[in-house]
Parts: sequence; structure tokens; C-alpha cells
Amino acid sequence: MSRCNYCDAFVSSNFIRVFGDDKGRVFACPNCSANAGVSQVSAERKASSL
Repeated sequence: MSRCNYCDAFVSSNFIRVFGDDKGRVFACPNCSANAGVSQVSAERKASSL
């Protein structure tokens, strides 16, 4: 079962395939960010975690 690395909510394998990084991590999901901004928020959080 996969989880959002930011809020620990469940995310589907399809969600990870689309929004996850190359290691299968997801830094934003519909639970912790607005649906329209998931990609942008994910990219910002990923960059700040490096």
C-alpha cells in the first residue's frame, strides 16, 4: 500500500505512476493539496526535500 510522503494518506499505484518521482515517492496528493495544483505542489515539495 502506497502513501503520500507529505501527509501519509493512501495513494493508488496509478496516482504514483502519474505524479510520483522515479523512486515511487509522492510529495503531494489530493488529501493535502488542491487537485488542480498537485503537480506543482509535488514539484515544490520534492525540490525542498533534496
